[in-house]
Amino acid sequence: MQEILKYITKQDYELLKEKYPNKIEKVLKKIKKNYPVQYLIGNVEFYDCNIKVNKNVLIPRFETELLVEKSIKKIQEQKIKNPKIIDLGCGSGCIAIAIKKHINCEIIAIDKSKKALKIAKENAQRNNIKIKFLKKDMTKVKFTSNDIIISNPPYVGKKETVGKETKKEPQKAIFAKENGIYFYRKILESINKYKIKPRLIIFEIGMKQGKQLKELQQKLLPDYKITIEKDYNNRDRFVFLEPK
Repeated sequence: MQEILKYITKQDYELLKEKYPNKIEKVLKKIKKNYPVQYLIGNVEFYDCNIKVNKNVLIPRFETELLVEKSIKKIQEQKIKNPKIIDLGCGSGCIAIAIKKHINCEIIAIDKSKKALKIAKENAQRNNIKIKFLKKDMTKVKFTSNDIIISNPPYVGKKETVGKETKKEPQKAIFAKENGIYFYRKILESINKYKIKPRLIIFEIGMKQGKQLKELQQKLLPDYKITIEKDYNNRDRFVFLEPK
């Protein structure tokens, strides 16, 4: 018992015993080999929402909960009645669902993974939230009348090292070209093409990408002001872009 508590919490252990009463030893062996306990439990609590997770979606992190908290505050500051929000690369749907639960708004959640969208739709239903889901590449979305764009895209550079447990998560949802900047560049380039610009653009970023995001903003959206905020570890993690 004490040995396994090096890998998981006592609460998670009790949940696993309840879910796998006849297979607990086999399950614990998987955990020792860095298999995510969240996938074995099957769900996580995320900003007042219960989110189903499996190998087809990333496991929501604490940083992304903080992204939601900050985003809700920023959106409320905009004072837009029933804002239109688009979530690019929605994965499990956790961001869109949590925001919709706390703000009266219209949300379109987009992902190119059919398997991820299936989980996202289940999560919307289990949390009694109505969201429109679209299967589409986030780099090919046309931005016309959306008030707010939010995205937590893949942002880990392909040469960066990550924790062993992340190897069990969908790799396409973690790694991105151009040292992790690829999706931010494509999104901002796409926004730059349209006359109607969003009132607010929100990103979660890697801790070393703040400078690069500033450079992209100055090049592609010079009429916007950029604010970079910290995560719980005092690292650059959240970007907010608003028209000057």
